[in-house]
Amino acid sequence: MASTRTGNRRTRVHVVSDVHGNARDLARAGDGADALVCLGDLVLFLDYADHSRGIFPDLFGKENADRIVELRTARRFAEAREFGARLWAGVGTDRAAAIEKAVRRQYDELFAAFPTPTYATYGNVDMPQLWQEYARPGTTVLDGQRAEIGGWTFGFVGGGLRTPMRTPYEIDEEEYAAKIEAVGEVDVLCTHIPPEVPELVYDTVARRFERGSRALLDAIRRTRPRYALFGHVHQPLARRMRIGATECVNVGHFAGSGTPWVLQW
Repeated sequence: MASTRTGNRRTRVHVVSDVHGNARDLARAGDGADALVCLGDLVLFLDYADHSRGIFPDLFGKENADRIVELRTARRFAEAREFGARLWAGVGTDRAAAIEKAVRRQYDELFAAFPTPTYATYGNVDMPQLWQEYARPGTTVLDGQRAEIGGWTFGFVGGGLRTPMRTPYEIDEEEYAAKIEAVGEVDVLCTHIPPEVPELVYDTVARRFERGSRALLDAIRRTRPRYALFGHVHQPLARRMRIGATECVNVGHFAGSGTPWVLQW
């Protein structure tokens, strides 16, 4: 992958989100591009399409994974938390340490798969405190920060807002809005979660509205970036729409598709 623009040659950036353990396709995701942009959710905690895959079934087995997916899909979150607590109590080990150990195994493989250069921000299921340890030369981690790629300015805001799911990197709306504000005016605004628009936050398979950001929507209307790119919602009602001058795009569920979204200018 080339990292600079030469003469009048067009710049090509590949964008992925919701990698969820798909290191095999991630290793090829930058082929033919000047840079790879990753919008987070590297970790696979539980695959809702295949309940045998992920940290949860590795620890507790597929039958228990089936049950917790059933409870969460029915939005019975309190029951799901109680069920999970009983499972952890039976393990007799430190929950945080067991999860971190499993996440580290995944990060070993996933960060090794990133091409050079990669610009990445966190998803709501990621553990930001580990990223600087695993990010290799050529991988730039940004959150509430900007980077220039091919003459365009990209802004990055990671994480998600608080939900009943209580995933690892959920933050308050005020903290999220502050990161949006810190990024300011950019050509491409890159976030893990979408702006708070019903068509962009509704998951047609899970049959629920995911958390989107009102602050992000306001920033799109105010600063008018060329593109707003995001992931998080795996099967959205709408994958793209225009908000004023901005093309808003859900770049796709990379764990399922294995194919990056392409931005070229």
